[in-house]
Formats: sequence, C-alpha cells, structure tokens
Amino acid sequence: MLAMNLAVRKPMSLAEFLEWEDRQELRYEFDGVEPSAMTGGTVAHATIQGNLAVAIGGRLRGKPCRFYGSDLKIRVADDHIRYPDGMVVCSRVDQTAKVVHDPVVIFEVLSPSTAAKDRIVKAREYQATPSLKRYVMLEQERIGATVLVRAQDGWSALILKDDDALDMPEIGLAIPLAEFYEGLAFEAQPVEDNDRPPPTTA
Repeated sequence: MLAMNLAVRKPMSLAEFLEWEDRQELRYEFDGVEPSAMTGGTVAHATIQGNLAVAIGGRLRGKPCRFYGSDLKIRVADDHIRYPDGMVVCSRVDQTAKVVHDPVVIFEVLSPSTAAKDRIVKAREYQATPSLKRYVMLEQERIGATVLVRAQDGWSALILKDDDALDMPEIGLAIPLAEFYEGLAFEAQPVEDNDRPPPTTA
C-alpha cells in the first residue's frame, strides 16, 4: 500500500490575500480560502461592459449613486472578494479605497467559463450581502438577462428578453435592455424542432 504525502495548504486570511494581491500584476478574486486569477474576456464581453458604464454612469451623473466598473473589488459575505463587471454604490466611497463594502446593484456578464459560478456561487454570496438589492446577469451571446431581486425570503427572479427594460427602482433608473448590447450583432437563434410548423403535403 503506497503512502501518499499530500501538501495541505493553509487557507489565506482576507488580510493576507489583500496584501498579497496588492503585489500582483493580475487581478484575483478570493473565495475565503485561496485566490483565483481573473481571465481576459471577449470583444462582446468588453462591449457590454463599456455600454453598462455609458448607459448607467451617464444617467447617474449629478445623483448620489455612482457606477463603477470591474477595476474595483467588493467585499461580500464571508470575507470573499469579487470583481463584478459593474456595480452601483450609493454610499460615500473614499477616493483612495480599493475595496467597496456596500454595493446596491451588481452586474455580471455571463460567459461559458463563469456562468455556473455567477449563477450559483456568487448569487449566494450576493444574497448574503445586506446592501445588495438587485443582481443582474447579462447574457453575452444574445440579448437577455436574469435579474435577482432581494425579497423577504431570499431572491425573486426575473427573466428579461431583447425588447424588455431593466427596471432599477433602487437607483431610480429604467433602461432598455438592448442598450447594453449596442454595437453587437447576433445571429438568429435556431428554431427548436417542437416549434417548427408541420410539413405540408402536396
């Protein structure tokens, strides 16, 4: 019988992670145990992020709430650190701050490699973050979104399609969903077999 020597890595503390990440060239998220590197995205992902900043940031000018992009990290439940694709904060944030603690709305642009974590892991973390009222997950390959809204017993889910508007009463905005996809063209989605009309006979 072979004896296996497994190296047990001591979990990082939040303070250790923040100090360590400060010395890195890349951005890292933190799940309470170890860091994970943030990978690069697609042109579609970057376009949607840019449209978010223009559509929301522009409408919030002169108002108490402010939009921030993915360069700023947030501290969520259980001392986890995330870099959402966008967020709105309505409390005062110090100009030298590197971590935000109380986002009101968070945006994530879904991709095949992150969708499961965004829909499940982060949804749980964000639900346990008291300041957060609305979590918006934007599709990348079509116009559409899943919106989780804080309810008394957890999240209430909304599904938005291309001709819907994203209503955000927490920050006083309602924006057509298609505006976040400006500059992108999508191929028509294939018709499911059950939706096809029956063949005609001569």
